Amino acid sequence: MKLQQGTMCAILAVLHMASRPNEQIPANEIAEIYGVSQHHLAKVLRTLSLAGIVESTRGAGGGCSFIGDARKITLYDIIKLFESGWFSAASPSPREQSDEATELYRVLGEVDRHTAATLQSVTLQTILNNALRTARRRAAAGRVAVAE
Repeated sequence: MKLQQGTMCAILAVLHMASRPNEQIPANEIAEIYGVSQHHLAKVLRTLSLAGIVESTRGAGGGCSFIGDARKITLYDIIKLFESGWFSAASPSPREQSDEATELYRVLGEVDRHTAATLQSVTLQTILNNALRTARRRAAAGRVAVAE
């Protein structure tokens, strides 16, 4: 799946903030970690703020913080903010297409429905839990390797 840069930036920024709940994280920290421009990140954060997912505070000690519910917000919720029309590709009217084109649009529509359903089932908390589990396994493997 190929997502626009802004969409990926949004997902990564939200996950970063959600992994550190109740913290103000400077936007420049997020931009540096994920290699995006601060200007581009500011636009992304504004969209996320308007959606009620993040909150930003200006001034000394300011930054951005996650204010959503990681157990309820899904990848789909974030993607639909940045990928306009992604799951609503219109097919030509039946009079204007061949049987092959009709079948192709049916199959692509089915793929879109499955993709949307999958993205709607994956919450931010799921990703955070899986990342933590992977980090713990990696740390445990490192301790075992050092002990040998």
